[in-house]
Amino acid sequence: MNEDQEQITLVDENGNEELYDVLFTFESDDFGKSYILIYPSGKSDDEEVDIQAYALPADDDPANPSGGDLQLIESDDEWDMVESVLNTFLADGTIDPNAGKKD
Repeated sequence: MNEDQEQITLVDENGNEELYDVLFTFESDDFGKSYILIYPSGKSDDEEVDIQAYALPADDDPANPSGGDLQLIESDDEWDMVESVLNTFLADGTIDPNAGKKD
């Protein structure tokens, strides 16, 4: 794992804390939001991980998220866009800002 890996802590409704590594963040002009993709910390490189995606609070900078309540992604169109960006990232290691863009 990269020692400079950014990490965040999520707190569930019972007050339990879990550490997550940040895969990447990105902005979507189409939806006017920024997003963060995370996975549980401490997983080895060959282990399958569950990647989770959230919308960042409206005033949070995706290049340097400061924290706050992450927002659930509820719209199917938004999920399709996030999945498209994630699939592009997983395929070649880059973030395509045009992935999932509406024509």
